[in-house]
Amino acid sequence: MRPAPCSSALLVGRERLEAYLPHRDAMSLLAGVCAYDRDTIECFATGHRDPAHPLRARGRLGAACAIEYAAQAMAVHGALCDDRPGPPAGALLAVRDVRLQVARLDDQDEDLLIYCHRLAYDRRIAGYRFLVSTASQPLASGRATVQFTAPGGRVP
Repeated sequence: MRPAPCSSALLVGRERLEAYLPHRDAMSLLAGVCAYDRDTIECFATGHRDPAHPLRARGRLGAACAIEYAAQAMAVHGALCDDRPGPPAGALLAVRDVRLQVARLDDQDEDLLIYCHRLAYDRRIAGYRFLVSTASQPLASGRATVQFTAPGGRVP
């Protein structure tokens, strides 16, 4: 599972992404969606080198932060694929089989590419496999379980 670099055709830009996420401003980590379908989403991010990144600790952005990039991509995927009005909220329930191939994200010169593949879905809970990479190397991968809730916090 290795995404190709995003093409110049951007399906969803940063402004529209914030409508799909509970995060705002600097904590909205994705720059755009390159492609998606019923089971997959491909996003990219550019802010990982920013010295003011909200997830930096002691001046570094650790590779484990790739999980948050993937979680945001999963949330956007859920919103784009859901047929209910309003974006779903959600919670990351579990991550498994996480493999970090680098120690840091902030020292990566290339954009981050975030690829998520939905393995199972029942409108309340989804399981995904994710990969965060650059065009030239994988950075982090794993599996995650996400619980979606309807607007107002109700579980559908």
